[in-house]
Order: sequence, then structure tokens, then C-alpha cells
Amino acid sequence: MMSEQDFFRNALSDFTFEAASGGAIRHLADLGYTVKQISEKLTYPTPYERVRGAVWQQLLDTKVVLTQEPGSGNGHRKAEYTIEHDKYGRTSFRLAQVGGEDKEVIHWKERTYRREIDGNPAEYLAGLSDRNGCENAYLSCDFGLWSRSDTEKFRTAMQTLNERQREYITGLPWENRVCYHRLDQRMREIAVKLYETGQYQGTCFLLKTAERIRIE
Repeated sequence: MMSEQDFFRNALSDFTFEAASGGAIRHLADLGYTVKQISEKLTYPTPYERVRGAVWQQLLDTKVVLTQEPGSGNGHRKAEYTIEHDKYGRTSFRLAQVGGEDKEVIHWKERTYRREIDGNPAEYLAGLSDRNGCENAYLSCDFGLWSRSDTEKFRTAMQTLNERQREYITGLPWENRVCYHRLDQRMREIAVKLYETGQYQGTCFLLKTAERIRIE
């Protein structure tokens, strides 16, 4: 269990990091910069792993990435430190969890993508994203599982991608589970490139139209 001294030290470190780099990292992450690009742009020296963690946290907080299945009712809770002062003017930090529950559980209409019926995969995914809105469309990602349990598959997949796509995927600390990324243009291009080379199977979740589409 963390001692009070360790807790305070960690909280102070987080507070210093937030003041120096946190806002800049979140802003650049929102603009779509990769972890490598953000690290190169920071004026305050910040460890690469700290940048990775901050970018990942921002993607979770803004729901660009989900670690629970979309529409399952299980949302992401954000950890925040708050500053408190007692009557003697002493400063302390308190850890709080904010956010949490997702929207109601969705009862899905399920189907499977068929090229001969649905057409070109790039155009098909773009259409799904347009109809639902990017914030309501997610694609399952196994990168965290591959990087730990099937390193050869992960290495081959990364070689398939172009430099910028590879930089985005390898820069994130994917958790050891299936994650779900918004179906934005970058993720559509990554998924299509992997699919066209037989390296992607997954599921597309469309929250607005309540569709769950298997891609295999």
C-alpha cells in the first residue's frame, strides 16, 4: 500500500508534469499528432513513456479509444488530483474518480461485411462513419494482444503500414485486451490496409444505428 509520503511525492510529480507539459500534450493529441511528434515538439524535457501515458489517457478521456465494448454500459472513469488547503494553509492532494457510466446498453442488429455485396472496404467504412458520425462509430483493435502474445503477427502488421500509421500504433501503450478506436480517417486507412493483406478481422460498432458489423 502506498505510504502518505509516496502518495504526496507522486501527486506533486503529477502536478508538476501537468503544469509543464500536460496541457500541451492533450492539445496536440486532440489534433492527431503521434506520440513521437508530440515528444519532439515539447519544450519542457518529458520522458517518452510519460508522454505515451498522457496521450493514451487523453484518448480514453475523450473516448477516442474505449477499453470496454461500445454500448456495454461500462464507461471509463478518469482519475484526477484536486488540491486542498486546511485551516493552517497546508496543501494536500486528493485523488478522485470522475465520469463513469456509458450510455444505456445497446441491443445490436448484427451482420457481416461482404465485399461482393457491400463493395470496396474503404468506401464502406467511410460510409458507416459518415452516417453515424465519427464519435458514434468504433472499430475493434487487437494491437495490445498481438504485441504481447503474437509478436510475429504484430511485427508483420506493422511492416504492412506506412511510416506514419506505424508510428501512431506503436506509439500508444495498448492494453492487453481488445480495445475500440473511433472509426476516424486514420483508423479506417489502417484497418483497410491490414484487411486487404489478410491481417485484420474485427468488429465495427455503430452506436447511432445500433449495428454491429463483423469484418472477416
